[in-house]
Amino acid sequence: MLHLWRIAVNSFREALREPVYFLMLFGALLLIGHYPWMTLFVFREQLKLVVDGAMATTMLFSLAVCVLCATSTVSREMRNGTVLLLLSKPINRWSFVVGKIVGITAASLLFCWICSFASVVSVYIAVDQFRADMTLYLFFVGLTFLACVAGMAANYLKGSSFSEYSVYAAVVLIGGILLYCLKFKAHPDLSLVDLGKALLLLSPAVVVMGVMAVGCSTRFDVVASMCVCTVFFFLGLISSYLFGGGSEDQLLSGVYSFLYAVIPNWQFFWMADALAVNRAIPTAYVWMAVGYAAIYSAVITVWAIVSFQNREAAISKDN
Repeated sequence: MLHLWRIAVNSFREALREPVYFLMLFGALLLIGHYPWMTLFVFREQLKLVVDGAMATTMLFSLAVCVLCATSTVSREMRNGTVLLLLSKPINRWSFVVGKIVGITAASLLFCWICSFASVVSVYIAVDQFRADMTLYLFFVGLTFLACVAGMAANYLKGSSFSEYSVYAAVVLIGGILLYCLKFKAHPDLSLVDLGKALLLLSPAVVVMGVMAVGCSTRFDVVASMCVCTVFFFLGLISSYLFGGGSEDQLLSGVYSFLYAVIPNWQFFWMADALAVNRAIPTAYVWMAVGYAAIYSAVITVWAIVSFQNREAAISKDN
């Protein structure tokens, strides 16, 4: 377990040190913060568009970070021989796979939570359909840039990773402005409890994609892993339409049912439509979605462990 923990921690920090991680986080935060201005003068639809845009940005950017970090870190270690060095020590292959899954999934969840904090702040910035809270907006953007300054200071003074410490600073600063809004700002015309549940439901989707990305990265190369994850993502968006209706033919219906079970349905985790019509999100549904993600992740983890048992520990650079 000690080896697993160390691999998970190192994988978590490696993911945070990837330049693409912070670049996507910085871009997502600025995009979420600007949604209230993009939706001004949209009569009676501003809050809905802000929520939809913020949640879509959080989900898409988080899923992309899962795939990019997994394919970058795992595939790079496969190519430069780091995996071969690790496995030459008393470390089980399953410990390596599970440690990578835990570390990269944790980094992806941190990305998702930071964007979720920013999404709630963005809702507070959208005062009404004709104006936005300029002070809160400038405060939010200023703290986002201040996180960059904190990373620069850590890099200059201690030689630490700019990306990693900027992310740590973003957690504190964005979390702080969220607490300020919840404590001192007037609540928006929206159920914050349901908004919190909707944002929380994005985390299981990130976990599923993170496990899938790491599993593919231990088996395939960078391009192949990204292609597989992309195909699963787009098929999952329309799986209910493609395979959920069944068929009159018994054999074809069985095939549809199998594909519907194998391909993750991302619509289970998307509750923006319920928020748009002010429909309460049951707590039981949240737990059901978490259970679905847990079962799916466990199956993919087992597949990744089994498939990695006979996998070459290093990839030839000539391939």
